[in-house]
Amino acid sequence: MDMKLELVPLPVTDVDRSIAFYRDQLGFSLDHDVQPGNGMRVVQLTPPGSACSIGFGTGWGSGTAPGSVRDLHLVVDSVEEARQLVLARGVEISEISDMGGVKYAFFADPDGNTWEFQEIPAHFR
Repeated sequence: MDMKLELVPLPVTDVDRSIAFYRDQLGFSLDHDVQPGNGMRVVQLTPPGSACSIGFGTGWGSGTAPGSVRDLHLVVDSVEEARQLVLARGVEISEISDMGGVKYAFFADPDGNTWEFQEIPAHFR
C-alpha cells in the first residue's frame, strides 16, 4: 500500500501575509485559495518541484499555535543558490552550515514556523 504525504498544515495568524511570503518570497505555487462558506478559507501552496504542499487558512485545522511547526526541510541541489534567491526576495536566512558534507540554511515564516534548505551530496544518497 502506498502512503503519500501530500499536505502539511501550517498554523498561521494572517492568511494573506502568509500567501505573500510563500508565493512571492519563496516562489511556491498558489494551488488553491477558496472560501467554501461559514467563514472557512482554505489555501494550498506547493514548493517548486515538490509532490507535497502546505496548507493554511481559517475555520479549519488542529488548533496548533501559529509558529509551532519546526524544521521543515526543503531539499535543494544547491543551498547557496536557494539562499541567494530568497535573500534577494527579502527573506531573513542564516549563513550556510556544513554538517559534514550536508549543508543547511535556516529561516522562518512570518509566524515563526521554521524551515531549512538542505543540500545532500550525491555520495550520501
